[in-house]
Amino acid sequence: MKSGFVPDYNNILSAALNKKSARMPLYEHMISVRIMETITGKKFSDLFRGGYNDKIEFFRNYCGFFKDCGYDTVSYECGTGSVMPGSGALGGHKPGVIKNRADFEKYPWDKIPDIFFDKYSENFRAFGVALPPGMKGIGGVGNGIFECVQDITGFENLCYIKADDSELYAGLFAKTGDVLASIWKRFLAEFGGLFCVCRMGDDLGFKSSTLLDAEDIRKFIIPQYRRVVDLVHAAGKPFLLHSCGCIFNVMDDIISDAGIDAKHSNEDVISPYSKWLDDYGGRIGNFGGLDTDALCDSSSVDLAAYTTDIYRLCEKKGRGTAIGSGNSIPDYVSPQRYMLALDTVRRLRGE
Repeated sequence: MKSGFVPDYNNILSAALNKKSARMPLYEHMISVRIMETITGKKFSDLFRGGYNDKIEFFRNYCGFFKDCGYDTVSYECGTGSVMPGSGALGGHKPGVIKNRADFEKYPWDKIPDIFFDKYSENFRAFGVALPPGMKGIGGVGNGIFECVQDITGFENLCYIKADDSELYAGLFAKTGDVLASIWKRFLAEFGGLFCVCRMGDDLGFKSSTLLDAEDIRKFIIPQYRRVVDLVHAAGKPFLLHSCGCIFNVMDDIISDAGIDAKHSNEDVISPYSKWLDDYGGRIGNFGGLDTDALCDSSSVDLAAYTTDIYRLCEKKGRGTAIGSGNSIPDYVSPQRYMLALDTVRRLRGE
């Protein structure tokens, strides 16, 4: 890592607003803390399980990693799904807690916002104390409408609900929208000043299509996105949607009807990054570009050349762009190759 970097969150802010930045900003949706520890040689993950002062020290290391690696912002969010009572059907592969209308009616929807802030307010406060000068957060309230619904129903059972009870199916998305709108409204009032760009992750697709019928996404999910996006815009901030998968069949609707400002997540196996820039670069900011597989596979990809090509592509075709992995930096990414990509970008930026 290079020292002496002076961050400026306005670079990411410009990119999210689809404007050219003073320099091409780096962006990651998530970076594994284990990767951070390997690269820095510092063990700090256990601090997060301590008291408030320990959490501040955790975030000093966490935010310091972003700064020392040349990022202008720090990616941080607290997930909604994990605080929803009985959740775990999405990531934990547990049976869904809502299987029918009786389950829906007795579910403690109104308690979720308080549970969220009881669990996470101290984290956000510690994060704010630790932010280096010139940096702000990018993130906020994690998990989107579709992910939260799946976390309490399971995907397979959600499909059964659609077939068996169309009103319950619609109600799940509407009620989840109520919960997320309530959480986002309070989050923006209490912690919005710590963040320059707000985002939500909601993986709508897989390699060849969306997971739900496109019309269901238009009818039940996008209107709930709009509620959150309107709150974010009313707070004077742009909104970034992170969504994995092949979602081209609903992208125009997400842009026009949800009103997002920027989009992240891409895979070369679905489409080259140039398609995102060609199709949407005139309308929204585009973040990512580097396929996560390329950061792992040392046998077939000249990573420095590949990163250079994506950087030049962003310069040529994009207005608002931020470069980084098309997904995230999980534990299994090679720390050496990740650093090579960062060093390549920073060299191209003249650092």
